[in-house]
Amino acid sequence: MSLQEKINDDLKRSMKEKAEPALSTLRMLKSDIQYELTKTGSSTIPDEHIIQIIKRNISKRKDTAQEYHKANRIDLATKEEQEASFLYEYLPPSIPESEIESVVIRIISEMGAKSPSDTGKVMGKVMGELKGKNVEGSVVSTLVKKNLVQS
Repeated sequence: MSLQEKINDDLKRSMKEKAEPALSTLRMLKSDIQYELTKTGSSTIPDEHIIQIIKRNISKRKDTAQEYHKANRIDLATKEEQEASFLYEYLPPSIPESEIESVVIRIISEMGAKSPSDTGKVMGKVMGELKGKNVEGSVVSTLVKKNLVQS
């Protein structure tokens, strides 16, 4: 079952059960997926692309929650945080940092990268290889910089 089908099934179930915050969160996610389908003219989206949409949604909700905290609207901040944590369930498990580091080290040696000025090239290659997996760009960036300094 694709991620898109799973989201649709969960949305239907949430509608029947009238389950909040799942219902509102899935409706927003479905809307974003539908927008992408309209843009591409396709009937399905690859799971890797849906994962990017989910990550974007999580990021938006985290940013919004921070703004609500600053405005002392704890009730709204809590709602945004609950929705973000609900969306995490649709992401694949995170890759251990040691596994990411082994990919970084291998790519640095393959490319012959030596200085911090090569960070962008290495980052692009690493992120391309780890595409579709639950990897934070900031973690990869930190590991690339650390290993470029050591090499």
